[in-house]
Amino acid sequence: MNYPSRVMTIAGSAAGGSAGIQADLKTFQELDVYGMSVVTAIVGRHPETNKNVHPQTMEAIEAQFYTAIQQVGADGLKTGMLFTKEVIETVAGLIQDSGIKTIVVDPVMVGKMNSKLLEDDAIHALKRKLIPLATMITPNIPEASVLLGDRPLHTLQDLEQAAVDLHALGPKYVLVKGGRLTGPAVDVLYDGETLTTFEAPRIDTVNTSGAGCTYSAAITAYLTKGKPVAETVHLAKSFVTTAIEYGFSFTDIVGPTYPIAERKYGEAHPITVKTV
Repeated sequence: MNYPSRVMTIAGSAAGGSAGIQADLKTFQELDVYGMSVVTAIVGRHPETNKNVHPQTMEAIEAQFYTAIQQVGADGLKTGMLFTKEVIETVAGLIQDSGIKTIVVDPVMVGKMNSKLLEDDAIHALKRKLIPLATMITPNIPEASVLLGDRPLHTLQDLEQAAVDLHALGPKYVLVKGGRLTGPAVDVLYDGETLTTFEAPRIDTVNTSGAGCTYSAAITAYLTKGKPVAETVHLAKSFVTTAIEYGFSFTDIVGPTYPIAERKYGEAHPITVKTV
């Protein structure tokens, strides 16, 4: 039997199922990799205390990681919401000792509704401890701005320079996602030498919860399966664009992307790829 690649996500659990661990595992399943999870925090708002993020203990995080490695092993890994300096440093140590080759860091700092998902004292730890271990980092515009000392990013040229400057933090590849610009949805990939843009049509919908998680999870899946980096980004962007196109909501609250859309509707969005 040819076993699937083994992929782990270390991230927050989104109670509504649209983002975080839930979005990652749905994406892994769609792309035929074996998904495992380490929950760093539970995201769900309490009706009385209004507390929205409920962190797990370091013991619980370590226990999940070691259990997954012992029972299954891992070929690739992605990180999402880590939330505190202590979690970032713990996860960086676990990754460094694991020998896992493919590491995708989605530096989750700002949620879809501009909610803060990373504490201030954790940003330095993220830049110093975790990002240098990454095969690829996948910041959106607000996250790239924070990593660059709150630098304003308003144009495609700003994103290109941001990708170059973020590469200096130590990852092998940087993908800056331009979904918050106007016009087509353009992302910028930098490999240390060449800038490449990936352009998709902008989908007119508010139901994009979990889009970033789905995108980085797809990137992790394709990289772990051995796809070249440029092809990986191309495939993952097509996958997430289709998922966004068929996003929906059960209520009047912003709803999820739909990870099974590409398979269900047989559509893969055309992506325009250009070398800058």
